[in-house]
Parts: sequence; structure tokens; C-alpha cells
Amino acid sequence: MYFEKPGKQNTEKTLEIVKKAVREHNIKHVVVASCKGHTAKLFQEANLGVNLVCVTHAAGFEAPGEMEMPEDIRKELVDSGVKVLTTTHVLSGVERGISRKFGGAYPVEIIAHTLRMLGQGTKVCVEIAVMALDAGLIPYGEDIIAVGGSSRGADTAVILRPAHASNIFDTWISEILCKPASK
Repeated sequence: MYFEKPGKQNTEKTLEIVKKAVREHNIKHVVVASCKGHTAKLFQEANLGVNLVCVTHAAGFEAPGEMEMPEDIRKELVDSGVKVLTTTHVLSGVERGISRKFGGAYPVEIIAHTLRMLGQGTKVCVEIAVMALDAGLIPYGEDIIAVGGSSRGADTAVILRPAHASNIFDTWISEILCKPASK
């Protein structure tokens, strides 16, 4: 499925596509990017019958020392069984700090920019899946669905088998379920 444009207006349709893929592919784990918690709540309320993992922006992403997801929403998600992961992003982190300070492009940023050739959401999907695997929130060696977006909401979903960050090139994208057709 290709969406005409990226954005949160595609979130409901992305959820429908994920629901169908969970059934058809017997997927047991869904990892969803959610900055403020709205997308994660939508997926939680859909009762997908899977291990649902929400990956947030790292603390300080928008402002030093601050979390984007309000604590009450985080608590609500955790209390409902959603695993919420907040940590340094695997495809930026320290390298972004180096490039900001000294200029230039570094290997991890090149990986991120290469994945963005398939769309911002595709980069996010790979990143959050690897982060969830590294955190031990999903099992190694299994296909999962990762859901990301281009800004707010969800407009991209992929079936992939993530590898740990230390072996990121062993990650395999099996199927792109949906993504924007244009920027």
C-alpha cells in the first residue's frame, strides 16, 4: 500500500494494514514509534493480541533533559501491558553529536540516510526494531512488524527480522506493508 503523502492522516489505515498482517503472517511482536504516546495508545486499544512495544524519542530530543511523552500516558501504556522503551537512538546518538560539533558525515548517519531513501518511516522502522531487540523486549531471530512515521502518527509498516546493533547489516526487511509514495 502506498499513501499519496506522508503524515498522521495515514495512521488509521496503517493500523488496519498491521492488523491484517499480524493475522496473515502469524506475527507475535509489533514495535511502534510514538513520541507523545498517541500512536501507541491507538495500537494498544486495537487489541492486536501481540507483544506491543512502544519506542519513544530519547530524553532531550526536543529540549535538554525533557521527555516528550507525558508521564501519565507512559504509565497508562505500561499499566495496559505495553512495553515502553526510551533510550538513545541507534541510528544517531553519539555520532550526531560528533557531526554537529565537527561537521561531516559518519557511518551510522550514512546508514540512516540510506534507509531514508525508502522514506523516513522505513528508517524509523529499522531503528526502533533494532533498539527493541537490543533492549531484550522482542526475541532474536523472529519476524516482527515495526511501525514508524514521517513526523507525527504512523505512515509506514514493515515486516522485518532485526539484528542487534552490533550486527545491524544482518537485519532483513521481508516486506514493506505500507509507506508514503512521495515526500
